[in-house]
Amino acid sequence: MKILQTVRKVPGGLMVVPLFLGAIANLLFPEALSIGGMTTATFKSGAGSFIGASLVCVGSQITITRIGEPLKRGFVLLLAKFLAGFIPTLIVSKIFGPYGVLGLTPLMLLAAITNSNGGMYLGLMSQYGDENDMGAQSLLGINDGPFLTLVGMGLSGVASFDAVALLASVVPLIVGIILGNLDHDIRDFLEPGIMFTLPFLAFCLGTGLNLKNIVTGGFTGIFLGLVVVALSALFIFPADRYILKRPGYAAFAICTTAGNAVAVPAILAQADPSLASQVESATAAVATAVIVTAIIAPILTSWAVKKYGCPRLNNIPDK
Repeated sequence: MKILQTVRKVPGGLMVVPLFLGAIANLLFPEALSIGGMTTATFKSGAGSFIGASLVCVGSQITITRIGEPLKRGFVLLLAKFLAGFIPTLIVSKIFGPYGVLGLTPLMLLAAITNSNGGMYLGLMSQYGDENDMGAQSLLGINDGPFLTLVGMGLSGVASFDAVALLASVVPLIVGIILGNLDHDIRDFLEPGIMFTLPFLAFCLGTGLNLKNIVTGGFTGIFLGLVVVALSALFIFPADRYILKRPGYAAFAICTTAGNAVAVPAILAQADPSLASQVESATAAVATAVIVTAIIAPILTSWAVKKYGCPRLNNIPDK
């Protein structure tokens, strides 16, 4: 049976498929997941541990020694992606409050927009971009987790975090960054852990979901995914075209929601318990947005390549 290959064919499948399987298990066999011991720890209550382990592995892949063009491209794209989530979140929060508008809450917006699918970006850049585009992922990797979302939530006033709570949420990421930059062998050792922890984390998160709300979140999530693409493109494409003086294909390659973003609402709720009531609906919507953006972003990237060119097709000079 080609189970893993089938799962990987689904955009964000290693995160999304286990999430929905966990929700189904919780609906059909809720008591089976609560028998205690390693079963409960692995398949129901272990989300926090898996999140921490994943963040250590993600952090280990962030290289802080890169300079020059990759750093410039990564910084501009990272900042534009953050602002694409932060500014709309701030506006929605101030005008409509914590429960948002048209079903989209500030928590959903910031969690979905400030994260991008690093794997898809690298895949598209390996097809269309150059080594500097791919090198930019070392900085873009910062948004592959809760750090920028936590910063944005605090700055926008959507949630309040004390220093200890903020530190507790990012320590695993920081530890990973330190270890990965001190020893390349540790970086290589931890790299597989990014993907390995995702299914377990997703299943645990899924067991905390009500399947009826996932169906509702699916419709909201489709809308959220479209909003993610639109707002990301609105901020990132001009930055890529007019600040970096690039064709713009890289901008569309990060108009995505990362699979890791499914875990962000739960992480934020740990830092600010007042958000706990929104975690279930936000998680379901973000999970759907992962799929929607993963479908649209490659199409838009291909369009930008055809219209403006790219280094791989020798249509533009490389810088």
